[in-house]
Amino acid sequence: MLVRSGILTSADGETVAVENANASGAVVLVCEHASSVLPLAAGTLGLTAEALASHIAWDPGALAVARLLSEKLDAVLIHQRFSRLVYDCNRPPESPAAMPEKSEIYEIPGNKDLSVAERYARTAAIYVPFHDRVSAELARRSGEGRPAVLVTVHSFTPVYFGKPRAVEIGILHDADSRLADAMLDGAAKTGRYRVERNSPYGPEDGVTHTLRLHALPAGHANVMIEVRNDLIANSVDQEVMADYLAGLIADAVSSVGRQ
Repeated sequence: MLVRSGILTSADGETVAVENANASGAVVLVCEHASSVLPLAAGTLGLTAEALASHIAWDPGALAVARLLSEKLDAVLIHQRFSRLVYDCNRPPESPAAMPEKSEIYEIPGNKDLSVAERYARTAAIYVPFHDRVSAELARRSGEGRPAVLVTVHSFTPVYFGKPRAVEIGILHDADSRLADAMLDGAAKTGRYRVERNSPYGPEDGVTHTLRLHALPAGHANVMIEVRNDLIANSVDQEVMADYLAGLIADAVSSVGRQ
C-alpha cells in the first residue's frame, strides 16, 4: 500500500539543493524538475520503472545543463531533489498539475484521490521549502544591492502524444519579456537551432509559475528555457548546449542592463 502522509523522512534528506552558493554572477538558476527520485514513503506511486525514467518524472538533461551554466555564468543554482510526480514545483498548490493524476499517457495511481491533508503535506514538505529558498536568495541579493536575473532551466520530450516537436529550444516568458526578447534576438543572429518564443508551452499552460511568483513582483529580469531533451542526452551534447545558452544569456543580461 502506498504511504501518502508523512511524505518525507530524515532518510530522504533535504528537499532543495543549492550549488555555487557564493557565486558572484547576476544570474540565479532554478531547476524545478531536476530529479526523478521519489521519497521513500512514496514507493513507486504505482508506476513502472519505464514511466519513472521518462520525462513525466523529471526533465532529463536539465540539471546537467544547469550545472554547466552555473559554472560558465558563475551563477548560483537552486534545484529540487525530488520528482515532479510527488509535487511539481513549477505549479501552485491549487493547480491539478501540482500533483497530477495523469501525465501524458501515464496514469499515476499514487496521486489518485489525494485528500486535502495529503495535498497539504506534500505542499508543506516540498513546494514551500523550495520556493522559500528561491525567495531568500533573491531577497538577499536585493538587500545587498546586487542585481538578480532569474533563469529557470527545463527540458521537453521530442515526441508528445505521438506528435514530433520541431522546436529545439523554447524561450518562455510571462508579462516581462525583456530577457526573452534579447535572447531571441541573439538566437536569430546565430541561426544554429530552431528557437521559438513560448514554445512548446506558454504562460497560458501555467508553466511560468516560478517566474510569476518570484520575478514579476520584484521586477527581476527573467526567462524560462526549454531544451528538447534529445539534444542534451549525453555529456558532450550537454556541454555544447550549455556553451550556446551561456552565450545567449550573458549577452541578453548585458543588453537588458543597458536598457
